[in-house]
Amino acid sequence: MIELDSLAKRFGSFWAVDHVSLSVGKGEIYGLLGANGAGKTTLIRMICGVLTPTAGKGQVLGLDLRREQLKIRQQIGYMSQKFSLYRDLTVEENLLFYARIYGVDRPKERIASLIDQFSLHQVKKQLVSALGTGVRQRVAFGCALVHQPALLILDEATSGADLFTRRLFWEHLYQLAEKGTTILVTTHYMDEAERCHRIALLNRGKLIAEGKVSELKKGVQKENREKSSLEDVFFYYMNKKREA
Repeated sequence: MIELDSLAKRFGSFWAVDHVSLSVGKGEIYGLLGANGAGKTTLIRMICGVLTPTAGKGQVLGLDLRREQLKIRQQIGYMSQKFSLYRDLTVEENLLFYARIYGVDRPKERIASLIDQFSLHQVKKQLVSALGTGVRQRVAFGCALVHQPALLILDEATSGADLFTRRLFWEHLYQLAEKGTTILVTTHYMDEAERCHRIALLNRGKLIAEGKVSELKKGVQKENREKSSLEDVFFYYMNKKREA
């Protein structure tokens, strides 16, 4: 679903993403971790077809990252911590707006399903501007899924969410993955990273470690000779990169 081969993005003399190669399969939940400025968002913007790579190549859903950016944007679902909702529209109107943009067949049926799925019945007629953060995040999640994308990208989408909303998100993510949806996640929450099938650690634009969380932990545990948490793994590779 995602195939990147030495993908890179340079702004002036600064390499925001420095020749990253990775592969994400169908139905996989793949996490990107890194400090602020590590290159996560720039990498995601290239995957979304918003930024053109400086070097390297890649495919998303079988589409070329350089030549088929519009098609990529039409076929993915995307949600960030700054979710794009129209505050002067109701919940129902926002969902309908996105359904029409993506050309969803039988939009009213699809919207009714999402309202039920995300427990939005009581607020569906309310303006988005009147809603709390957690409810707005559920609405934004529904908008990202309205066209049933094969690839869902969440860029720190649960940042600031309460525990109930985060748990709800992950329940839905697992259900989507089981049905074959590929999910790419960036997060600062270690407990969320633990839930991913595989993770990649980025530092200064470079991919410095990748694999299953359990395997990364075992590798660091073998090196340090003590039980390691994911946070230990994160700092181990960050420090190892600085020493190199």
